[in-house]
Amino acid sequence: MSVGSGEGALGAPGDSGAARLPEGWAWVRLADLLIAPTSNGRSVRSGSDDEGFPVLRLTAIKDDGVDCSEYKLGDWTAEEAAPYLIRPGDFLVSRASGSLNLVGRGAMVTSLMEPVAYPDTMIRIRTSPDHVEPRFLAHLWNSPAVRRQIERSARTGTGINKVSQSAVREVALPLPPTAEQSRIADSLDERLTRLDTIESRLLSTQRRLEKLRDFVMVAAATGVLAWDAAPQQLPIADALGVKDGVLPPLAAGWRWTRLQDIADVVGGVTKDSKNQHDPALSEVPYLRVANAQRARLELSQVAKIRVAPKTLEKLRLRDGDLLMTEGGDRDKLGRGWIWEGQIENCIHQNHLFRARVLEQSTHPKLLGWYVNSWARSWFEANGKQSVNLASISISKVKLLPVPVPPADEQEQTDFVELGERVLARFDRLVIACETGLTRTTALRRALLSEAFSGRLVPQDPDDEPAEDLLKRIRAEREAAEAERKAARRASSQARRKSQAKLKASSPAPPAPTTDAPLPEGEQATLPLEFTA
Repeated sequence: MSVGSGEGALGAPGDSGAARLPEGWAWVRLADLLIAPTSNGRSVRSGSDDEGFPVLRLTAIKDDGVDCSEYKLGDWTAEEAAPYLIRPGDFLVSRASGSLNLVGRGAMVTSLMEPVAYPDTMIRIRTSPDHVEPRFLAHLWNSPAVRRQIERSARTGTGINKVSQSAVREVALPLPPTAEQSRIADSLDERLTRLDTIESRLLSTQRRLEKLRDFVMVAAATGVLAWDAAPQQLPIADALGVKDGVLPPLAAGWRWTRLQDIADVVGGVTKDSKNQHDPALSEVPYLRVANAQRARLELSQVAKIRVAPKTLEKLRLRDGDLLMTEGGDRDKLGRGWIWEGQIENCIHQNHLFRARVLEQSTHPKLLGWYVNSWARSWFEANGKQSVNLASISISKVKLLPVPVPPADEQEQTDFVELGERVLARFDRLVIACETGLTRTTALRRALLSEAFSGRLVPQDPDDEPAEDLLKRIRAEREAAEAERKAARRASSQARRKSQAKLKASSPAPPAPTTDAPLPEGEQATLPLEFTA
């Protein structure tokens, strides 16, 4: 049955502060629109590389539909997979995810190249395209109004967010007439396609700007950003245990050396849980890997640790110290930036290296730019990979080849100021792209809100009202259920008749005979006759 009428408010009946539904619309539960019960898929083990039946991965649910090419081969047969096969028009919803904003995400199956089943991490929804325009349902399901309901009903256990079939069936949806659903879907497709194009171009521009920014950092760190740099390829003596690869050219007057020759490199503190409740120890802020991002420090969340006074004295950060990551993803080894005294008495953990430049041999920013640009490939080449994480030893980090500018301090400052001016321009462009992406997100939400409040396209009084549509759906569903029951009864009667016929045509079992030999030790009992 429907859960409301045109008097409801968008977002779910009873929610406040939302627009009223137009005439001819109605609030419904998803369950009111189903032509078949919702069902979870089946958990199945992975098969071999070339054997098994295809089953979708959870990542197959995309923003623009289900990507049926994203599957694995499951260890089951085609017969076993048959109840879980999907078909065009099916709507799949993610049942579980580590991220709350991904649980309950839905997408439509639009085409199939080969038979494929859906897994237990998905729920299959089937509606009739005669009742619900598939594109309308796809847009509506991922709208803010539905997302709020899904996230409210999700349950979390062992770090996994889950949504049940019953919660999915109870999701409240604003339902317009079928013809209006098509008009809304057409309008949204056109507008969202334009937004997608704009968003794609902004993201592409962002990626290009990041690459150009890396190029500028390398040029600034090697002196070749200056117009009179006269770049030249200079060698560096090999160091045992590291692979230097090809190094960038240096400006005239610059040279190569190893990090240990110009900086004091140390590791950080290892957290000892036994000491964290000792009031005799000082509690101080300390930086972790998450705080060291590419060419910047993220200090919105800084943890604290208790350490001995001598540890604090040894590891206290100073202005100009360069922080670099020791472990994590391989392509993130060595990332980090310069400490500028943002927090008093701050130290760093053992998964961060600190390089403190000696005797003004270079400017910390020149070193930081180099480490976050060209040196990235050096860290990747010299890191060590374990099962899940990569790492690099302090002994290798000390052998990092680094460019050294002329000793003149003013000349070093000039190089830094030039780099900062050029990078500031790139930063402004990056911010402009981020602002544009924020606006596209806001526009997308506004479009969906307008669409499902009935304000995106005009209403047509000749359209069949949603309440009449619901009556028709109920009548068709009841008729289909009656047909299924009749078919089940006919099948049951036919089975009973077949069994009765088989029983009637079977020969009677033979009567027992008395000629069979008696077991050893037993005697036959003879009938006795009595005469008068």
